[in-house]
Amino acid sequence: MSDPAQLPLGFGHRTSLAGEDFLVAPGNAQAVAWLDRWPAWPSTVLVLHGAPGCGKTHLARVFMARTGARDIAYDRLLTEEPPRLLAEAPALVVEDVDRHLDRAFEKALLHLHNVAAETGRHLLLTASQPPSRWDITLNDLGSRLSTAVAVTIAPPDDALMAAVLVKLFADRQLKVDADVVSFMMGRMERSFEAARRLVAAIDAGALEERRNVTVPFVRLVMSRPDGDDRGGNDRTGAV
Repeated sequence: MSDPAQLPLGFGHRTSLAGEDFLVAPGNAQAVAWLDRWPAWPSTVLVLHGAPGCGKTHLARVFMARTGARDIAYDRLLTEEPPRLLAEAPALVVEDVDRHLDRAFEKALLHLHNVAAETGRHLLLTASQPPSRWDITLNDLGSRLSTAVAVTIAPPDDALMAAVLVKLFADRQLKVDADVVSFMMGRMERSFEAARRLVAAIDAGALEERRNVTVPFVRLVMSRPDGDDRGGNDRTGAV
């Protein structure tokens, strides 16, 4: 079977202190560059935005492991005072901000922003849209976020998804042919998390059933209730 190194990758990678790797590609290179600039950000807030499955959460986790930043859950932001939250880490991560925009959350986020700015701390926010498109009702918060750096992460293209799959298999000491990767890409949800779940299921099945990772075996795994077969040749990449 083909060695993964023989398949075209062409991407750099970042390894977090937690052992997670993030492949650097044209669609996320700008975001990686901005995170690398921390703490020399020009404003208190950096926003990573893009469609579900584009890698925002994965990149945020790599950032947290490298810098000591902490993620803050929605309920903690509403119930705990910003000085206490900001005392835990040099930067805080708040994910899926545009999914939580109600009056209480906006007030909490504004308070957190103000204290972070006063104390020289930073906020990394993730969202599906840039701040200019958020339905913000609190004018002061909108004004603060208008100065934030907003960086788009593009959905993974074919080349990046192929590289991710090859690396996930290699991490599990599995060598796969290019036709296996091509088959998976034509039928799986186009996201990094889906790729991790599917490779884990294939690995577990191959060990349990003592099977090689071939197209027929991958087809079998993906057809199971916990598989990820979308059917046909859906190559839209929608997630």
